[in-house]
Amino acid sequence: MSVETESISRQALLEIANQMIKQHDGYLAGMEANDVIQQGNVLVFRGPWFLDDEGLPSAKTTAVFNVFKSLAVELSSRYHLA
Repeated sequence: MSVETESISRQALLEIANQMIKQHDGYLAGMEANDVIQQGNVLVFRGPWFLDDEGLPSAKTTAVFNVFKSLAVELSSRYHLA
């Protein structure tokens, strides 16, 4: 079974993703996707990770990971990068 996805520009996808981020239950102020790449059939979103002063993951890092994972699951099933 092959699933058809819609071709979309990087900028248009980031706009959709950032709107979804702001509506997500796990949203934190300053959370945003500023880049997206495609690895196979999966869209991978990138943005600030809220690391601590030593460059290590903080509690906020887990929240960012979970929101970006949610974006990847939902948007990869609908879109692919043009």
